[in-house]
Amino acid sequence: MSHGPDPWQQTAWDLRAAANFVCGGAGAGLIVFAALAQAAGVPATLPFACGAALVAAGLVAVWFEIGRPLRALNVFRHPRRSWMSREAIAAALLLPTAIAAALGVSGCAAAAALAALAFVCCQARIVQAARGIPAWRVPQVVPLLVTTALAEGGALYLASALVHGGTAAPLLLLAGVLVLARWAAWLAYRRALGTSGSAPARAALDAAAAALQWTGTLAPLVLLALALGFAIATGSALDAMAPIVAVALAGAGALAGGAWLKVVLVTRAAFNQGFALAALPVRGVPRRAGDRTP
Repeated sequence: MSHGPDPWQQTAWDLRAAANFVCGGAGAGLIVFAALAQAAGVPATLPFACGAALVAAGLVAVWFEIGRPLRALNVFRHPRRSWMSREAIAAALLLPTAIAAALGVSGCAAAAALAALAFVCCQARIVQAARGIPAWRVPQVVPLLVTTALAEGGALYLASALVHGGTAAPLLLLAGVLVLARWAAWLAYRRALGTSGSAPARAALDAAAAALQWTGTLAPLVLLALALGFAIATGSALDAMAPIVAVALAGAGALAGGAWLKVVLVTRAAFNQGFALAALPVRGVPRRAGDRTP
């Protein structure tokens, strides 16, 4: 429905907007993991470059969604009151610092990680600022989207283990902790949402939660445990082929579960509130004590 008292699905944000949250969040999370890897002495040129490319791809996707793309620079005009303006400013800082970090410029890795964290926080607040969408305005959506972005970044880093030949154990453990934190954030969000919003929105979210639970959480955690157990039992490092494959599969599953949850949240669960009238006026019935209708 496009009008009437019942909730209807918004059409302003479609898959292009969802691509900004999926690609931008995962890319920013990957940049955070790249900075941690570099601090641990692991080369991170490729993760920095891929993270910047994903953030840029998400911004291009949402740029194509704008009705007047040539006016896109107006987004920088309202940083005091617009989370979208703040997201654009964070992206303007994130992209050059991430590229500089990929090129090996000293000190840029930490700056890129801080800008990436600011970017995902702005993205989460953009969603929560949409007060007319019950599934978005819940305050718990902010930690859900932030932890999802970081978990996706860790998942991307793990999925690329086949490319860079393994991963450090602390980064693997951190990725597992973030996957658990994402599930805890989802439970808190769903509990806060309760029965508010439309039934189709809640049904779409619960269906996405099943994929997040099995494909995005439990399966990756089991695979990561198997990779660590194999490395400990054989006395080998995590760069052996069996642990690398398990780690890469875990990363792919964790990434898929989080990405699908974002797509559903932005598109399928985005029902407007509809009309919320606590009481309808009736002629001759008092509206409040001492106040009668004419």
